[in-house]
Amino acid sequence: MAAPTATPSLETFQQLVATVAQSLDGRALDAELATWLNAHYGADSAWYERMRAACASGVAQGWLCQRENAGIRWGRVFEAGPALGGFSVDVVQMKDLAGPHHAHPLGEIDLILPITPGALFDGHPAGWCVYGPGSAHRPTVSQGEAWVLYLLPAGQIQFTRAAA
Repeated sequence: MAAPTATPSLETFQQLVATVAQSLDGRALDAELATWLNAHYGADSAWYERMRAACASGVAQGWLCQRENAGIRWGRVFEAGPALGGFSVDVVQMKDLAGPHHAHPLGEIDLILPITPGALFDGHPAGWCVYGPGSAHRPTVSQGEAWVLYLLPAGQIQFTRAAA
């Protein structure tokens, strides 16, 4: 009889994020970084499958996406700190909707984990996208439902009143 598979925990989730976040030191938040992340930790990688399982487990256990407002489940999982390369970690769960407009003073790194096969985040499929410093957007999930993991340098985000 096979040994039972361990359910991913908050500690497992943190270790997975730290693996990526600590490798980002000194890298510019730009399209080249998105290409690098997709090559090393992209949707076809074992790391990505472990992160996907950790997100599913975290939601089921109640420590991930524990808040809800206007059809968006969300939560800050970790504040910015040295263990995570100076990034904070947030995860949202959205289905076919746009979230609140916000700006990224220092940039934003996003991991798209479709729950519905083919779901997109801001037009991006499963994997990574990167917004540079000073960028802004209204985060939008289309063609289904997805989790999106946000890495924010120093935890910086500014919600705005930009028109839809």
